[in-house]
Amino acid sequence: MKPLVSILICAYNAENTIAETLQSVFSQTWPRKEIIILNDGSKDRTPEIVREFKDVILVSTENQGFSNAQNNAFKRCRGDYIQYLDSDDLLAPDKIQRQVEAVQKINNPRILISSAWAPFYHRIRNARFVESSLCQSLSPVEWLLRKMGENLHMQNATWLVSRELAERAGPWDTSLAYDQDGEFFCRVLLASEGTCFVPGTGIYYRKGRAGSISYIGNSNKKKESLLVSMKLHVKYLLSLENSERTRAACVKYLQTWFRHFYLQRPDLAAELEALAASLGGRVGPPKLSWKYAWIQKTLGWRAAVALQANYNELKSNIVRTCDKVAFQLEGTRHSFSGRHLHNGN
Repeated sequence: MKPLVSILICAYNAENTIAETLQSVFSQTWPRKEIIILNDGSKDRTPEIVREFKDVILVSTENQGFSNAQNNAFKRCRGDYIQYLDSDDLLAPDKIQRQVEAVQKINNPRILISSAWAPFYHRIRNARFVESSLCQSLSPVEWLLRKMGENLHMQNATWLVSRELAERAGPWDTSLAYDQDGEFFCRVLLASEGTCFVPGTGIYYRKGRAGSISYIGNSNKKKESLLVSMKLHVKYLLSLENSERTRAACVKYLQTWFRHFYLQRPDLAAELEALAASLGGRVGPPKLSWKYAWIQKTLGWRAAVALQANYNELKSNIVRTCDKVAFQLEGTRHSFSGRHLHNGN
């Protein structure tokens, strides 16, 4: 019998995107799947929209947060393999099938199957898969080394996870308010015997906005959670290999994210500085691009960073709005077509 794949979608106030996400799920060429939607206390029409789709298991709970929702969804699934999917992202039609076929050739449930991801706002016509050094089959230590040392990101829906690996990794950490997926998949990697990258397919990641779970902003809770996750990342990598190259990658990782703590949270910045020192390195003041360096010299680092953030957010909002208008004019809302999701074309 073909393996059963459980597609787990945690949704909170996702009425604007959940239908398109589900359409991408039903466009999957892999036939044997179950679809579980964990409605985490949505206050909009999310559950009503989900009920319009047949063969979907809808579970509604009070709002308990993203990690709790993931754990609740997993408890209810029966799949041999797990496909995690955010309520605003899309799967390429052959994503699951090609990954399952790779699993069957390997015949090892402790291999973690990966694929590529492509960012988009509303239209996926021009989306292109991100190419990085993570887009290949790697050992757990090599994967984490590249992620942390090169500041790379692999969206959580790119993975296909065997039930055995998910159970060995343990539940999502409900104490974290930021980078829950990054910390969880670190543990999945540690439980694995390596990754197998499947090229030519993947997922489409909708770029976030202010207020989304992936947006830090000025949230002290998220910054504190980020620090916890960063410490765990360092611990996980060094547990696999404690060497000069892994310690150097950890220091680079700390420097990359230091900007979220520098001056704004000196207590957390001090913890990162101490951690870098224990690794034989140091972190310094974040560097701004030349466009904002002169502002830093005249008005200070805080003003320069604020201006940079506001400018980037404004530019992103303009691009997002224009893309949304074009999307609506094309009449593509709620008329998802799988042909647009293959190889980014």
